[in-house]
Amino acid sequence: MKRSSVKELLHSDKFLQEVHVKGWVRTFRSNRFIALNDGSTINNIQCVVDFENTDEELLKRITTSAAVSITGTLVESEGKGQNVEVKVTKLEILGDSNPDEYPIQPKKHSLEFLRENAHLRIRTNTFSAVMRVRSALSFGVHKYFQENGFNYVNTPIITGSDAEGAGEMFHVSNFETNKAPLNEEGNIDYTKDFFGKETNLTVSGQLEAETYAMALGKVYTFGPTFRAENSNTTRHLAEFWMIEPEVAFNDLDANMDLSEDFIKSVLGYVLENCKDDLEFLDNRLTQEEKSKPQAERSDMGLIEKLNFVAENNFKRVSYTEAFDILRNCKPNKKKKFQFPITEWGVDLQSEHERYLVEKHFKCPVILFDYPATIKAFYMRLNDDGKTVRAMDVLFPGIGEMVGGSQREERLDVLKSKMAELNIDEEELWWYLDTRKFGTAVHSGFGLGFERLVLFTTGMSNIRDVIPFPRTPQNAEF
Repeated sequence: MKRSSVKELLHSDKFLQEVHVKGWVRTFRSNRFIALNDGSTINNIQCVVDFENTDEELLKRITTSAAVSITGTLVESEGKGQNVEVKVTKLEILGDSNPDEYPIQPKKHSLEFLRENAHLRIRTNTFSAVMRVRSALSFGVHKYFQENGFNYVNTPIITGSDAEGAGEMFHVSNFETNKAPLNEEGNIDYTKDFFGKETNLTVSGQLEAETYAMALGKVYTFGPTFRAENSNTTRHLAEFWMIEPEVAFNDLDANMDLSEDFIKSVLGYVLENCKDDLEFLDNRLTQEEKSKPQAERSDMGLIEKLNFVAENNFKRVSYTEAFDILRNCKPNKKKKFQFPITEWGVDLQSEHERYLVEKHFKCPVILFDYPATIKAFYMRLNDDGKTVRAMDVLFPGIGEMVGGSQREERLDVLKSKMAELNIDEEELWWYLDTRKFGTAVHSGFGLGFERLVLFTTGMSNIRDVIPFPRTPQNAEF
C-alpha cells in the first residue's frame, strides 16, 4: 500500500479509507494514543491503538522516538484540536528507542542542552520547524533568481584571495603538521604545497562572481563560506552560507531595488508556504518574550515582523543623514548608547541600526554612501573622495541584514585604492583584468543566509538555525 505523509492525512477528508503511515513516536499515553510525526509538518497525527487486542510486549516497545509503521482507518477525530485520526489495525516497530537512554524526552529542554545533542535536536518541534523554514527560504532564494534571469554560479571554496581584506581565513594545506618546507627566508615555502601557493577557505564568492557577471550579465552564488574569527557570540559562525548576486550595468539605485525586491519575495514565499511552522515559532517567541524585562521585549510578534518587512517600502537614507539623526537623538544625548555617536565616519553598531529602523523611521532602512575608510577596497568611490557607493539593508530586531555596493569599475581608481591598503596587484591580476577588457558599471550584495533564517524564525542564537554549527572550540558531529 502507498505510504501517506502525516501532512497529507491531516488535510485529507477521505474518511473510512485504509491508510498507511510511517514515522516516529512523539508521545504514547494511556497505552492507547500515539502522537506520530514523520517530519512533513509541525503537527502530529493521533493514532489510536486497540490496546485490549494488542500484544503487551509490543505496547511496551511504543516509546518516544521509536520508529513505527502503522496501517489503519482514517476517521474523524473525537478529540479536540484535530480533525482526523487513524484507527490502528496493524502496527509494526521499525526501530526501538530505549526511553532510559534517549536524551530528548517530551519536555522543555534548554537550547544549550539541545546544541550538545545537535544530531537529535531536529526531533523537537522547535528545530523541525526552524529547519523546514530554512529549507523553504533556500528554495525561495533559488526561485527568485531563476525566475528573474539570473545564472547560478558555483564559486571556489578554496581560494588564494581574501575578498574582504580581513585576513581571518582558514588555511588550506597539504603539508604535514610541523613538516612544512621552508624557503631561504625561513618562511613556509608554499610553492611546494599542493596548489603551489598559499590558499584558504573562502570568505566570499563575490570577486569570482563579478567576473562571471561581466559575461553572463546576472549571476548569483549561494554556497558555504568560512571565517576564522575567534568570536563566541550569538551572531557568529565559522562556517556559514552566503547569497551573493552580481549584476552588470546595475548602479547603486538598481542594487537597492534588487535587494528590496528579493527580500520581499523570499519572505513572501515563506509566509505563504510555512504557515503552521511560523505560527508555532510565533507562539514560541511570544512565550520567550514574556520572560524578558519589559524594556527588552519586542513590540512585534514574529509573523507581524515578517509582514512589517514584506509589506513596507524600505526607507533610503544616506550615512550622513543617519549620522545626524543618531547624533541628535535622545538616546545618544542621554548617553544610552553603548557606543556613542560623536564624529562622522564611525562604523554604526547594531544598536544604532535598530534605533533607525524601530524607533525613528519605523520601517526597514537602506543606508548608502558610507565613509570610504570603513568599507572594502572594491566599492566605487564617490566624487567627494570621502564616501563610497555602499549600501546596508537594516531590519528590525537584528540590524544589518544585507551589505552591498556598486563596484569600482575604473581601473586606475581601483589600483589606487588597492595600493593604499597594501593589496598586492599580482594576487588579483585576474580581477583587475575585468577592468581592462570591457569594463562597465556593476553592483551586487551579500546576505548571510543564517542571519536571514535567524530573523525569519525568531531564534536568538545563530547556532540554532544551521544543522551543525561550527564555532570556536566546536566541530562536533
